[in-house]
Amino acid sequence: MTYDRLVCANCAAPVSEGRCAVCRANRERLQQESPLAGLSPMALIALLAVLIAAVALLAR
Repeated sequence: MTYDRLVCANCAAPVSEGRCAVCRANRERLQQESPLAGLSPMALIALLAVLIAAVALLAR
C-alpha cells in the first residue's frame, strides 16, 4: 500500500506530508517495510508493463 493516500487519525492530514510525529513515524515505517511502498500505482503498472515486455523479448 502506498502511504500517499493514507490520512492520519491524529492530525487528519495526509501521512505523506508528515505534519505530526505520528505521521512521520508511520511514513518511516512504511518506507522501511518495502522499497516499492513509495511508488504510485501508475508507476507500479508501468514497471510491470516493462517487465512483461522484457520477458516477451527474451522468449523470442
